[in-house]
Amino acid sequence: MTEQLRLMAVHAHPDDESSKGAATMAKYVSEGVDVLVATCTGGERGSILNPKLQGDPYIEEHIHEVRAKEMDEARQILGVKQEWLGFVDSGLPEGDPLPPLPEGCFALQDVEAAAEPLVKLIRSFKPQVITTYDENGGYPHPDHIMTHKITMVAFEAAGDPEKYPEAGEPWQPQKLYYNQGFNRARTVALHEALLARGLDSPYGEWLERWKTFGRPERTLTTYVPCADYFEIRDKALIAHRTQIDPDGGWFRVPMDIQKEVWPTEEYELAKSLVDTSLPEDDLFAGIRNN
Repeated sequence: MTEQLRLMAVHAHPDDESSKGAATMAKYVSEGVDVLVATCTGGERGSILNPKLQGDPYIEEHIHEVRAKEMDEARQILGVKQEWLGFVDSGLPEGDPLPPLPEGCFALQDVEAAAEPLVKLIRSFKPQVITTYDENGGYPHPDHIMTHKITMVAFEAAGDPEKYPEAGEPWQPQKLYYNQGFNRARTVALHEALLARGLDSPYGEWLERWKTFGRPERTLTTYVPCADYFEIRDKALIAHRTQIDPDGGWFRVPMDIQKEVWPTEEYELAKSLVDTSLPEDDLFAGIRNN
């Protein structure tokens, strides 16, 4: 295939791109693939999760601008392009019963209408491959679930000249994947490797909670080898300093163990318009040689 390969990753908030599939994106950038992150919201209602920055009045008052700057820094680290879809963060409702979502937020938009800016971006960028979240959002944040919904609509509609006629010339992506990097198999492997080496594991509680989720295991179809880019992934994640404590659990597994025990990032092939054989080690399998 002589045509430029292009990958689009659709995410809910700034920082999601750095915690889900970031090493994969950095790998493809290094190979000359054009990679674009579509960020649905500005993360305006996200909590300040880094304890070192909590209570900072400037950050609390200017969280939208702060998170936009963090996104720009992470984008440069990963070497990707990035576009905002312009929706307003829905926040993560808590309590029993859950409070209503804020008026005008992303998760309350009409799905068909909210898909249009993504269709326009797909038709403009022309990706062969798109990644996003599964129907559970990866975890049940309303913005993640909405991201899944609009991506599914946009994947089908982008190539249909009768859909969204004002959104540009039709373009049909060939493959759609769900990010599944937080899978049980990976977590168990790292947990057991740490214990076998006499080290503490941050995953014990995770695995206990997994038993209470009540969700079936996802099907992992695609394992992208990208261990050489784990440091870039972590550097991009730390750039989202309001969201990530560099001394927190994200970074407790020694890098050499990560690379040895689980050197891939995982995906679930949700839709493919090209022939491919599973399992894959490349998101562009079936496309490169067509």
